[in-house]
Amino acid sequence: MRIGIDARLVYYSRAGIGQYILGLLRGLATVLEEKQQEEFLVLKSRRDGSLLGEVSSFPQHPLWTPSHHLLEQWSLPLELAPLGLDLLHSPDFIPPFRRSCRSVITIHDLAFLLYPHLLTPQSARYYGQIDQAVRRTDHIIAVSEATKKDAVRLLGVPEKKITVIYEAANPIFRPASRPISREFLGQKYGLERPYLLFVSTIEPRKNLPTLLRAFRKLVDEYHPDVLLAVAGERGWLYQEVFALTKEFDLEKGVRFLGRVAEEDLPSLYQGAGGLVHPALYEGFGLPPLEAMACGTPCIVANVSSLPEVVGDAALMVDPLDINGWTVAMWQVLNDPRLKKELREKGLRRSSLFSWEKTAGETLAVYRRFAP
Repeated sequence: MRIGIDARLVYYSRAGIGQYILGLLRGLATVLEEKQQEEFLVLKSRRDGSLLGEVSSFPQHPLWTPSHHLLEQWSLPLELAPLGLDLLHSPDFIPPFRRSCRSVITIHDLAFLLYPHLLTPQSARYYGQIDQAVRRTDHIIAVSEATKKDAVRLLGVPEKKITVIYEAANPIFRPASRPISREFLGQKYGLERPYLLFVSTIEPRKNLPTLLRAFRKLVDEYHPDVLLAVAGERGWLYQEVFALTKEFDLEKGVRFLGRVAEEDLPSLYQGAGGLVHPALYEGFGLPPLEAMACGTPCIVANVSSLPEVVGDAALMVDPLDINGWTVAMWQVLNDPRLKKELREKGLRRSSLFSWEKTAGETLAVYRRFAP
């Protein structure tokens, strides 16, 4: 059985779906037996250098067609036709509609259906293919029960056509083996004082304006000696975040770190007083899981998949409750018993997720639906 895994998106972004692809490849390389019946082919961007060689020894085949390209549905089938695939896994959920093999897709979230006003025209064009994608694929992997329910409710997908398989955190996310160097955090990232951490792309769905309002309230009412560190690239419609930072006079209290090197991210989690994740919607929510794996207390929004991921191991707040976020941040910063409880619960909770488990369950789907 010859299985192709579309990994082109890794070249364009190593966040979100890119991390899912890399984690899945690592997991598959671990769980596959030496004499397995499957032959895997990793389909990567022709522009990609050696990124994918870091995670597996699977053969790689470069493709000319860029991910999300306007002509993708015409050019990709032509490139795939000579490869003799029995099954194609599309982790970015849009498979080529004309193909000669079976198809499995992964749906990470359906935020674009719930918040269409937050899309750019290009994004709306690409995500508008979701109806055809779910109809034409043989099976769907959803990364949470919340995402599965959304697919059933919003797209009319039969429940039996969807298998829920959770994501996991990279094994690099673990408790610090020695005290985090404040000098390192200060010199490289300007975090010379205690800080709360936000990790995600800056886009409307991540709800940073509410967090900024709550942080301003925290500073005004409790006067803590604390910073807010924002680790993530600018996505789309991010201008309001920077305008509010200036309007609220938070330019000295908020550090925009941009994209953080993967090897530095564990240290940022480990050194933080807590992770704050007020997203309006998440298909899974990887930053809270990464933070819990590092022993970092978490405050998350009580919506979509986030309660499913954190269980009882985090404080949960309505995403639009400014006062609730203010109080929760103060509690995490100043209640040692609460911090200890959240740390212990978070470590236990995060241990339930692994890429080996994800890969094993995904392999079972391949075996069910390949010819």
